[in-house]
Amino acid sequence: MKQLVIKAFGDADQLELADVPAVALEPGQVRVRMHFAGVNPIDAKTRAGLGWGAEAVKDRLPWSPGFELMGSVAEAAPGVTAFQPGDRVFGMVAGGGYSQQLVVAADSLLPVPAGVSDEMAAGLPLAGATAWQGLTDHGGLKAGERVLISAAAGGVGHLAVQLAKSLGAVVVALTSRANHDFLRQLGADEILDYRDPAAMAALAPVDLLFDLVGGTSGESLLSHVKPDGRVITVPTITAPQVIAAAEARGLRAAGMLRRTDNVQLASLIAMVADGRLKVDISRVFELAEGPAAHRQIETGHTRGKVLLRG
Repeated sequence: MKQLVIKAFGDADQLELADVPAVALEPGQVRVRMHFAGVNPIDAKTRAGLGWGAEAVKDRLPWSPGFELMGSVAEAAPGVTAFQPGDRVFGMVAGGGYSQQLVVAADSLLPVPAGVSDEMAAGLPLAGATAWQGLTDHGGLKAGERVLISAAAGGVGHLAVQLAKSLGAVVVALTSRANHDFLRQLGADEILDYRDPAAMAALAPVDLLFDLVGGTSGESLLSHVKPDGRVITVPTITAPQVIAAAEARGLRAAGMLRRTDNVQLASLIAMVADGRLKVDISRVFELAEGPAAHRQIETGHTRGKVLLRG
């Protein structure tokens, strides 16, 4: 089977399509034929040798990226009753999603509800969990509070806008002018062009900053947080920098690592199924076009989700 792998850390051209042998099933596992795999910033950062992801896999190269996928069950190990061949499934995996087929624990997957497209299911797990956990588990967002979301049109951001709105918050979204209509359709209450100094200066203080950019950009937004407000910064590489700057202002600040929670993911896919949550797919690349998909993600200006097709 074909799999995108890296043999060394580096730029997007380190991704190469390789022939790898199929892995035998062990008890409790299923073989999944990948239809779509999500492409996320963590994939590109790990490939480049940056952050906790690279530290975790540095001794396991060659390695295949990809932490979220959707596909169909090709084979189930004896004793697995949750899924049958042909069932549509999706979920989070510990890498290897950039593969035509992969073997995963059956209990790590969830069924795709009827009416939910393959593409939406593929783009939900990592981005949806990050958005929900950042806003609730870490950010403690409550109805009536104002939340400022940076990179609001991106993979995590556009889901965070919708989820924050569903919690009853007042959603302030930062994005380029080209995405204003898009975010208005998703329910954002206030939409600002982060490159417009006058608009930023007029921004009323917020209770929670959900920082999806980090670095100096994250630091520059701290002045818009109320004196007793909170800051959750997602990019792990710059989290210490943003947290230190926030605490110097007397703000409560923390970074976050997304955890796998299939009960939570089941609730999110139910929201997609009944139309309360939309996963926007901006571009689909073929598996062999993995380097181009990574270069797109690395622009930092991708609307919604990018997928690879198996």
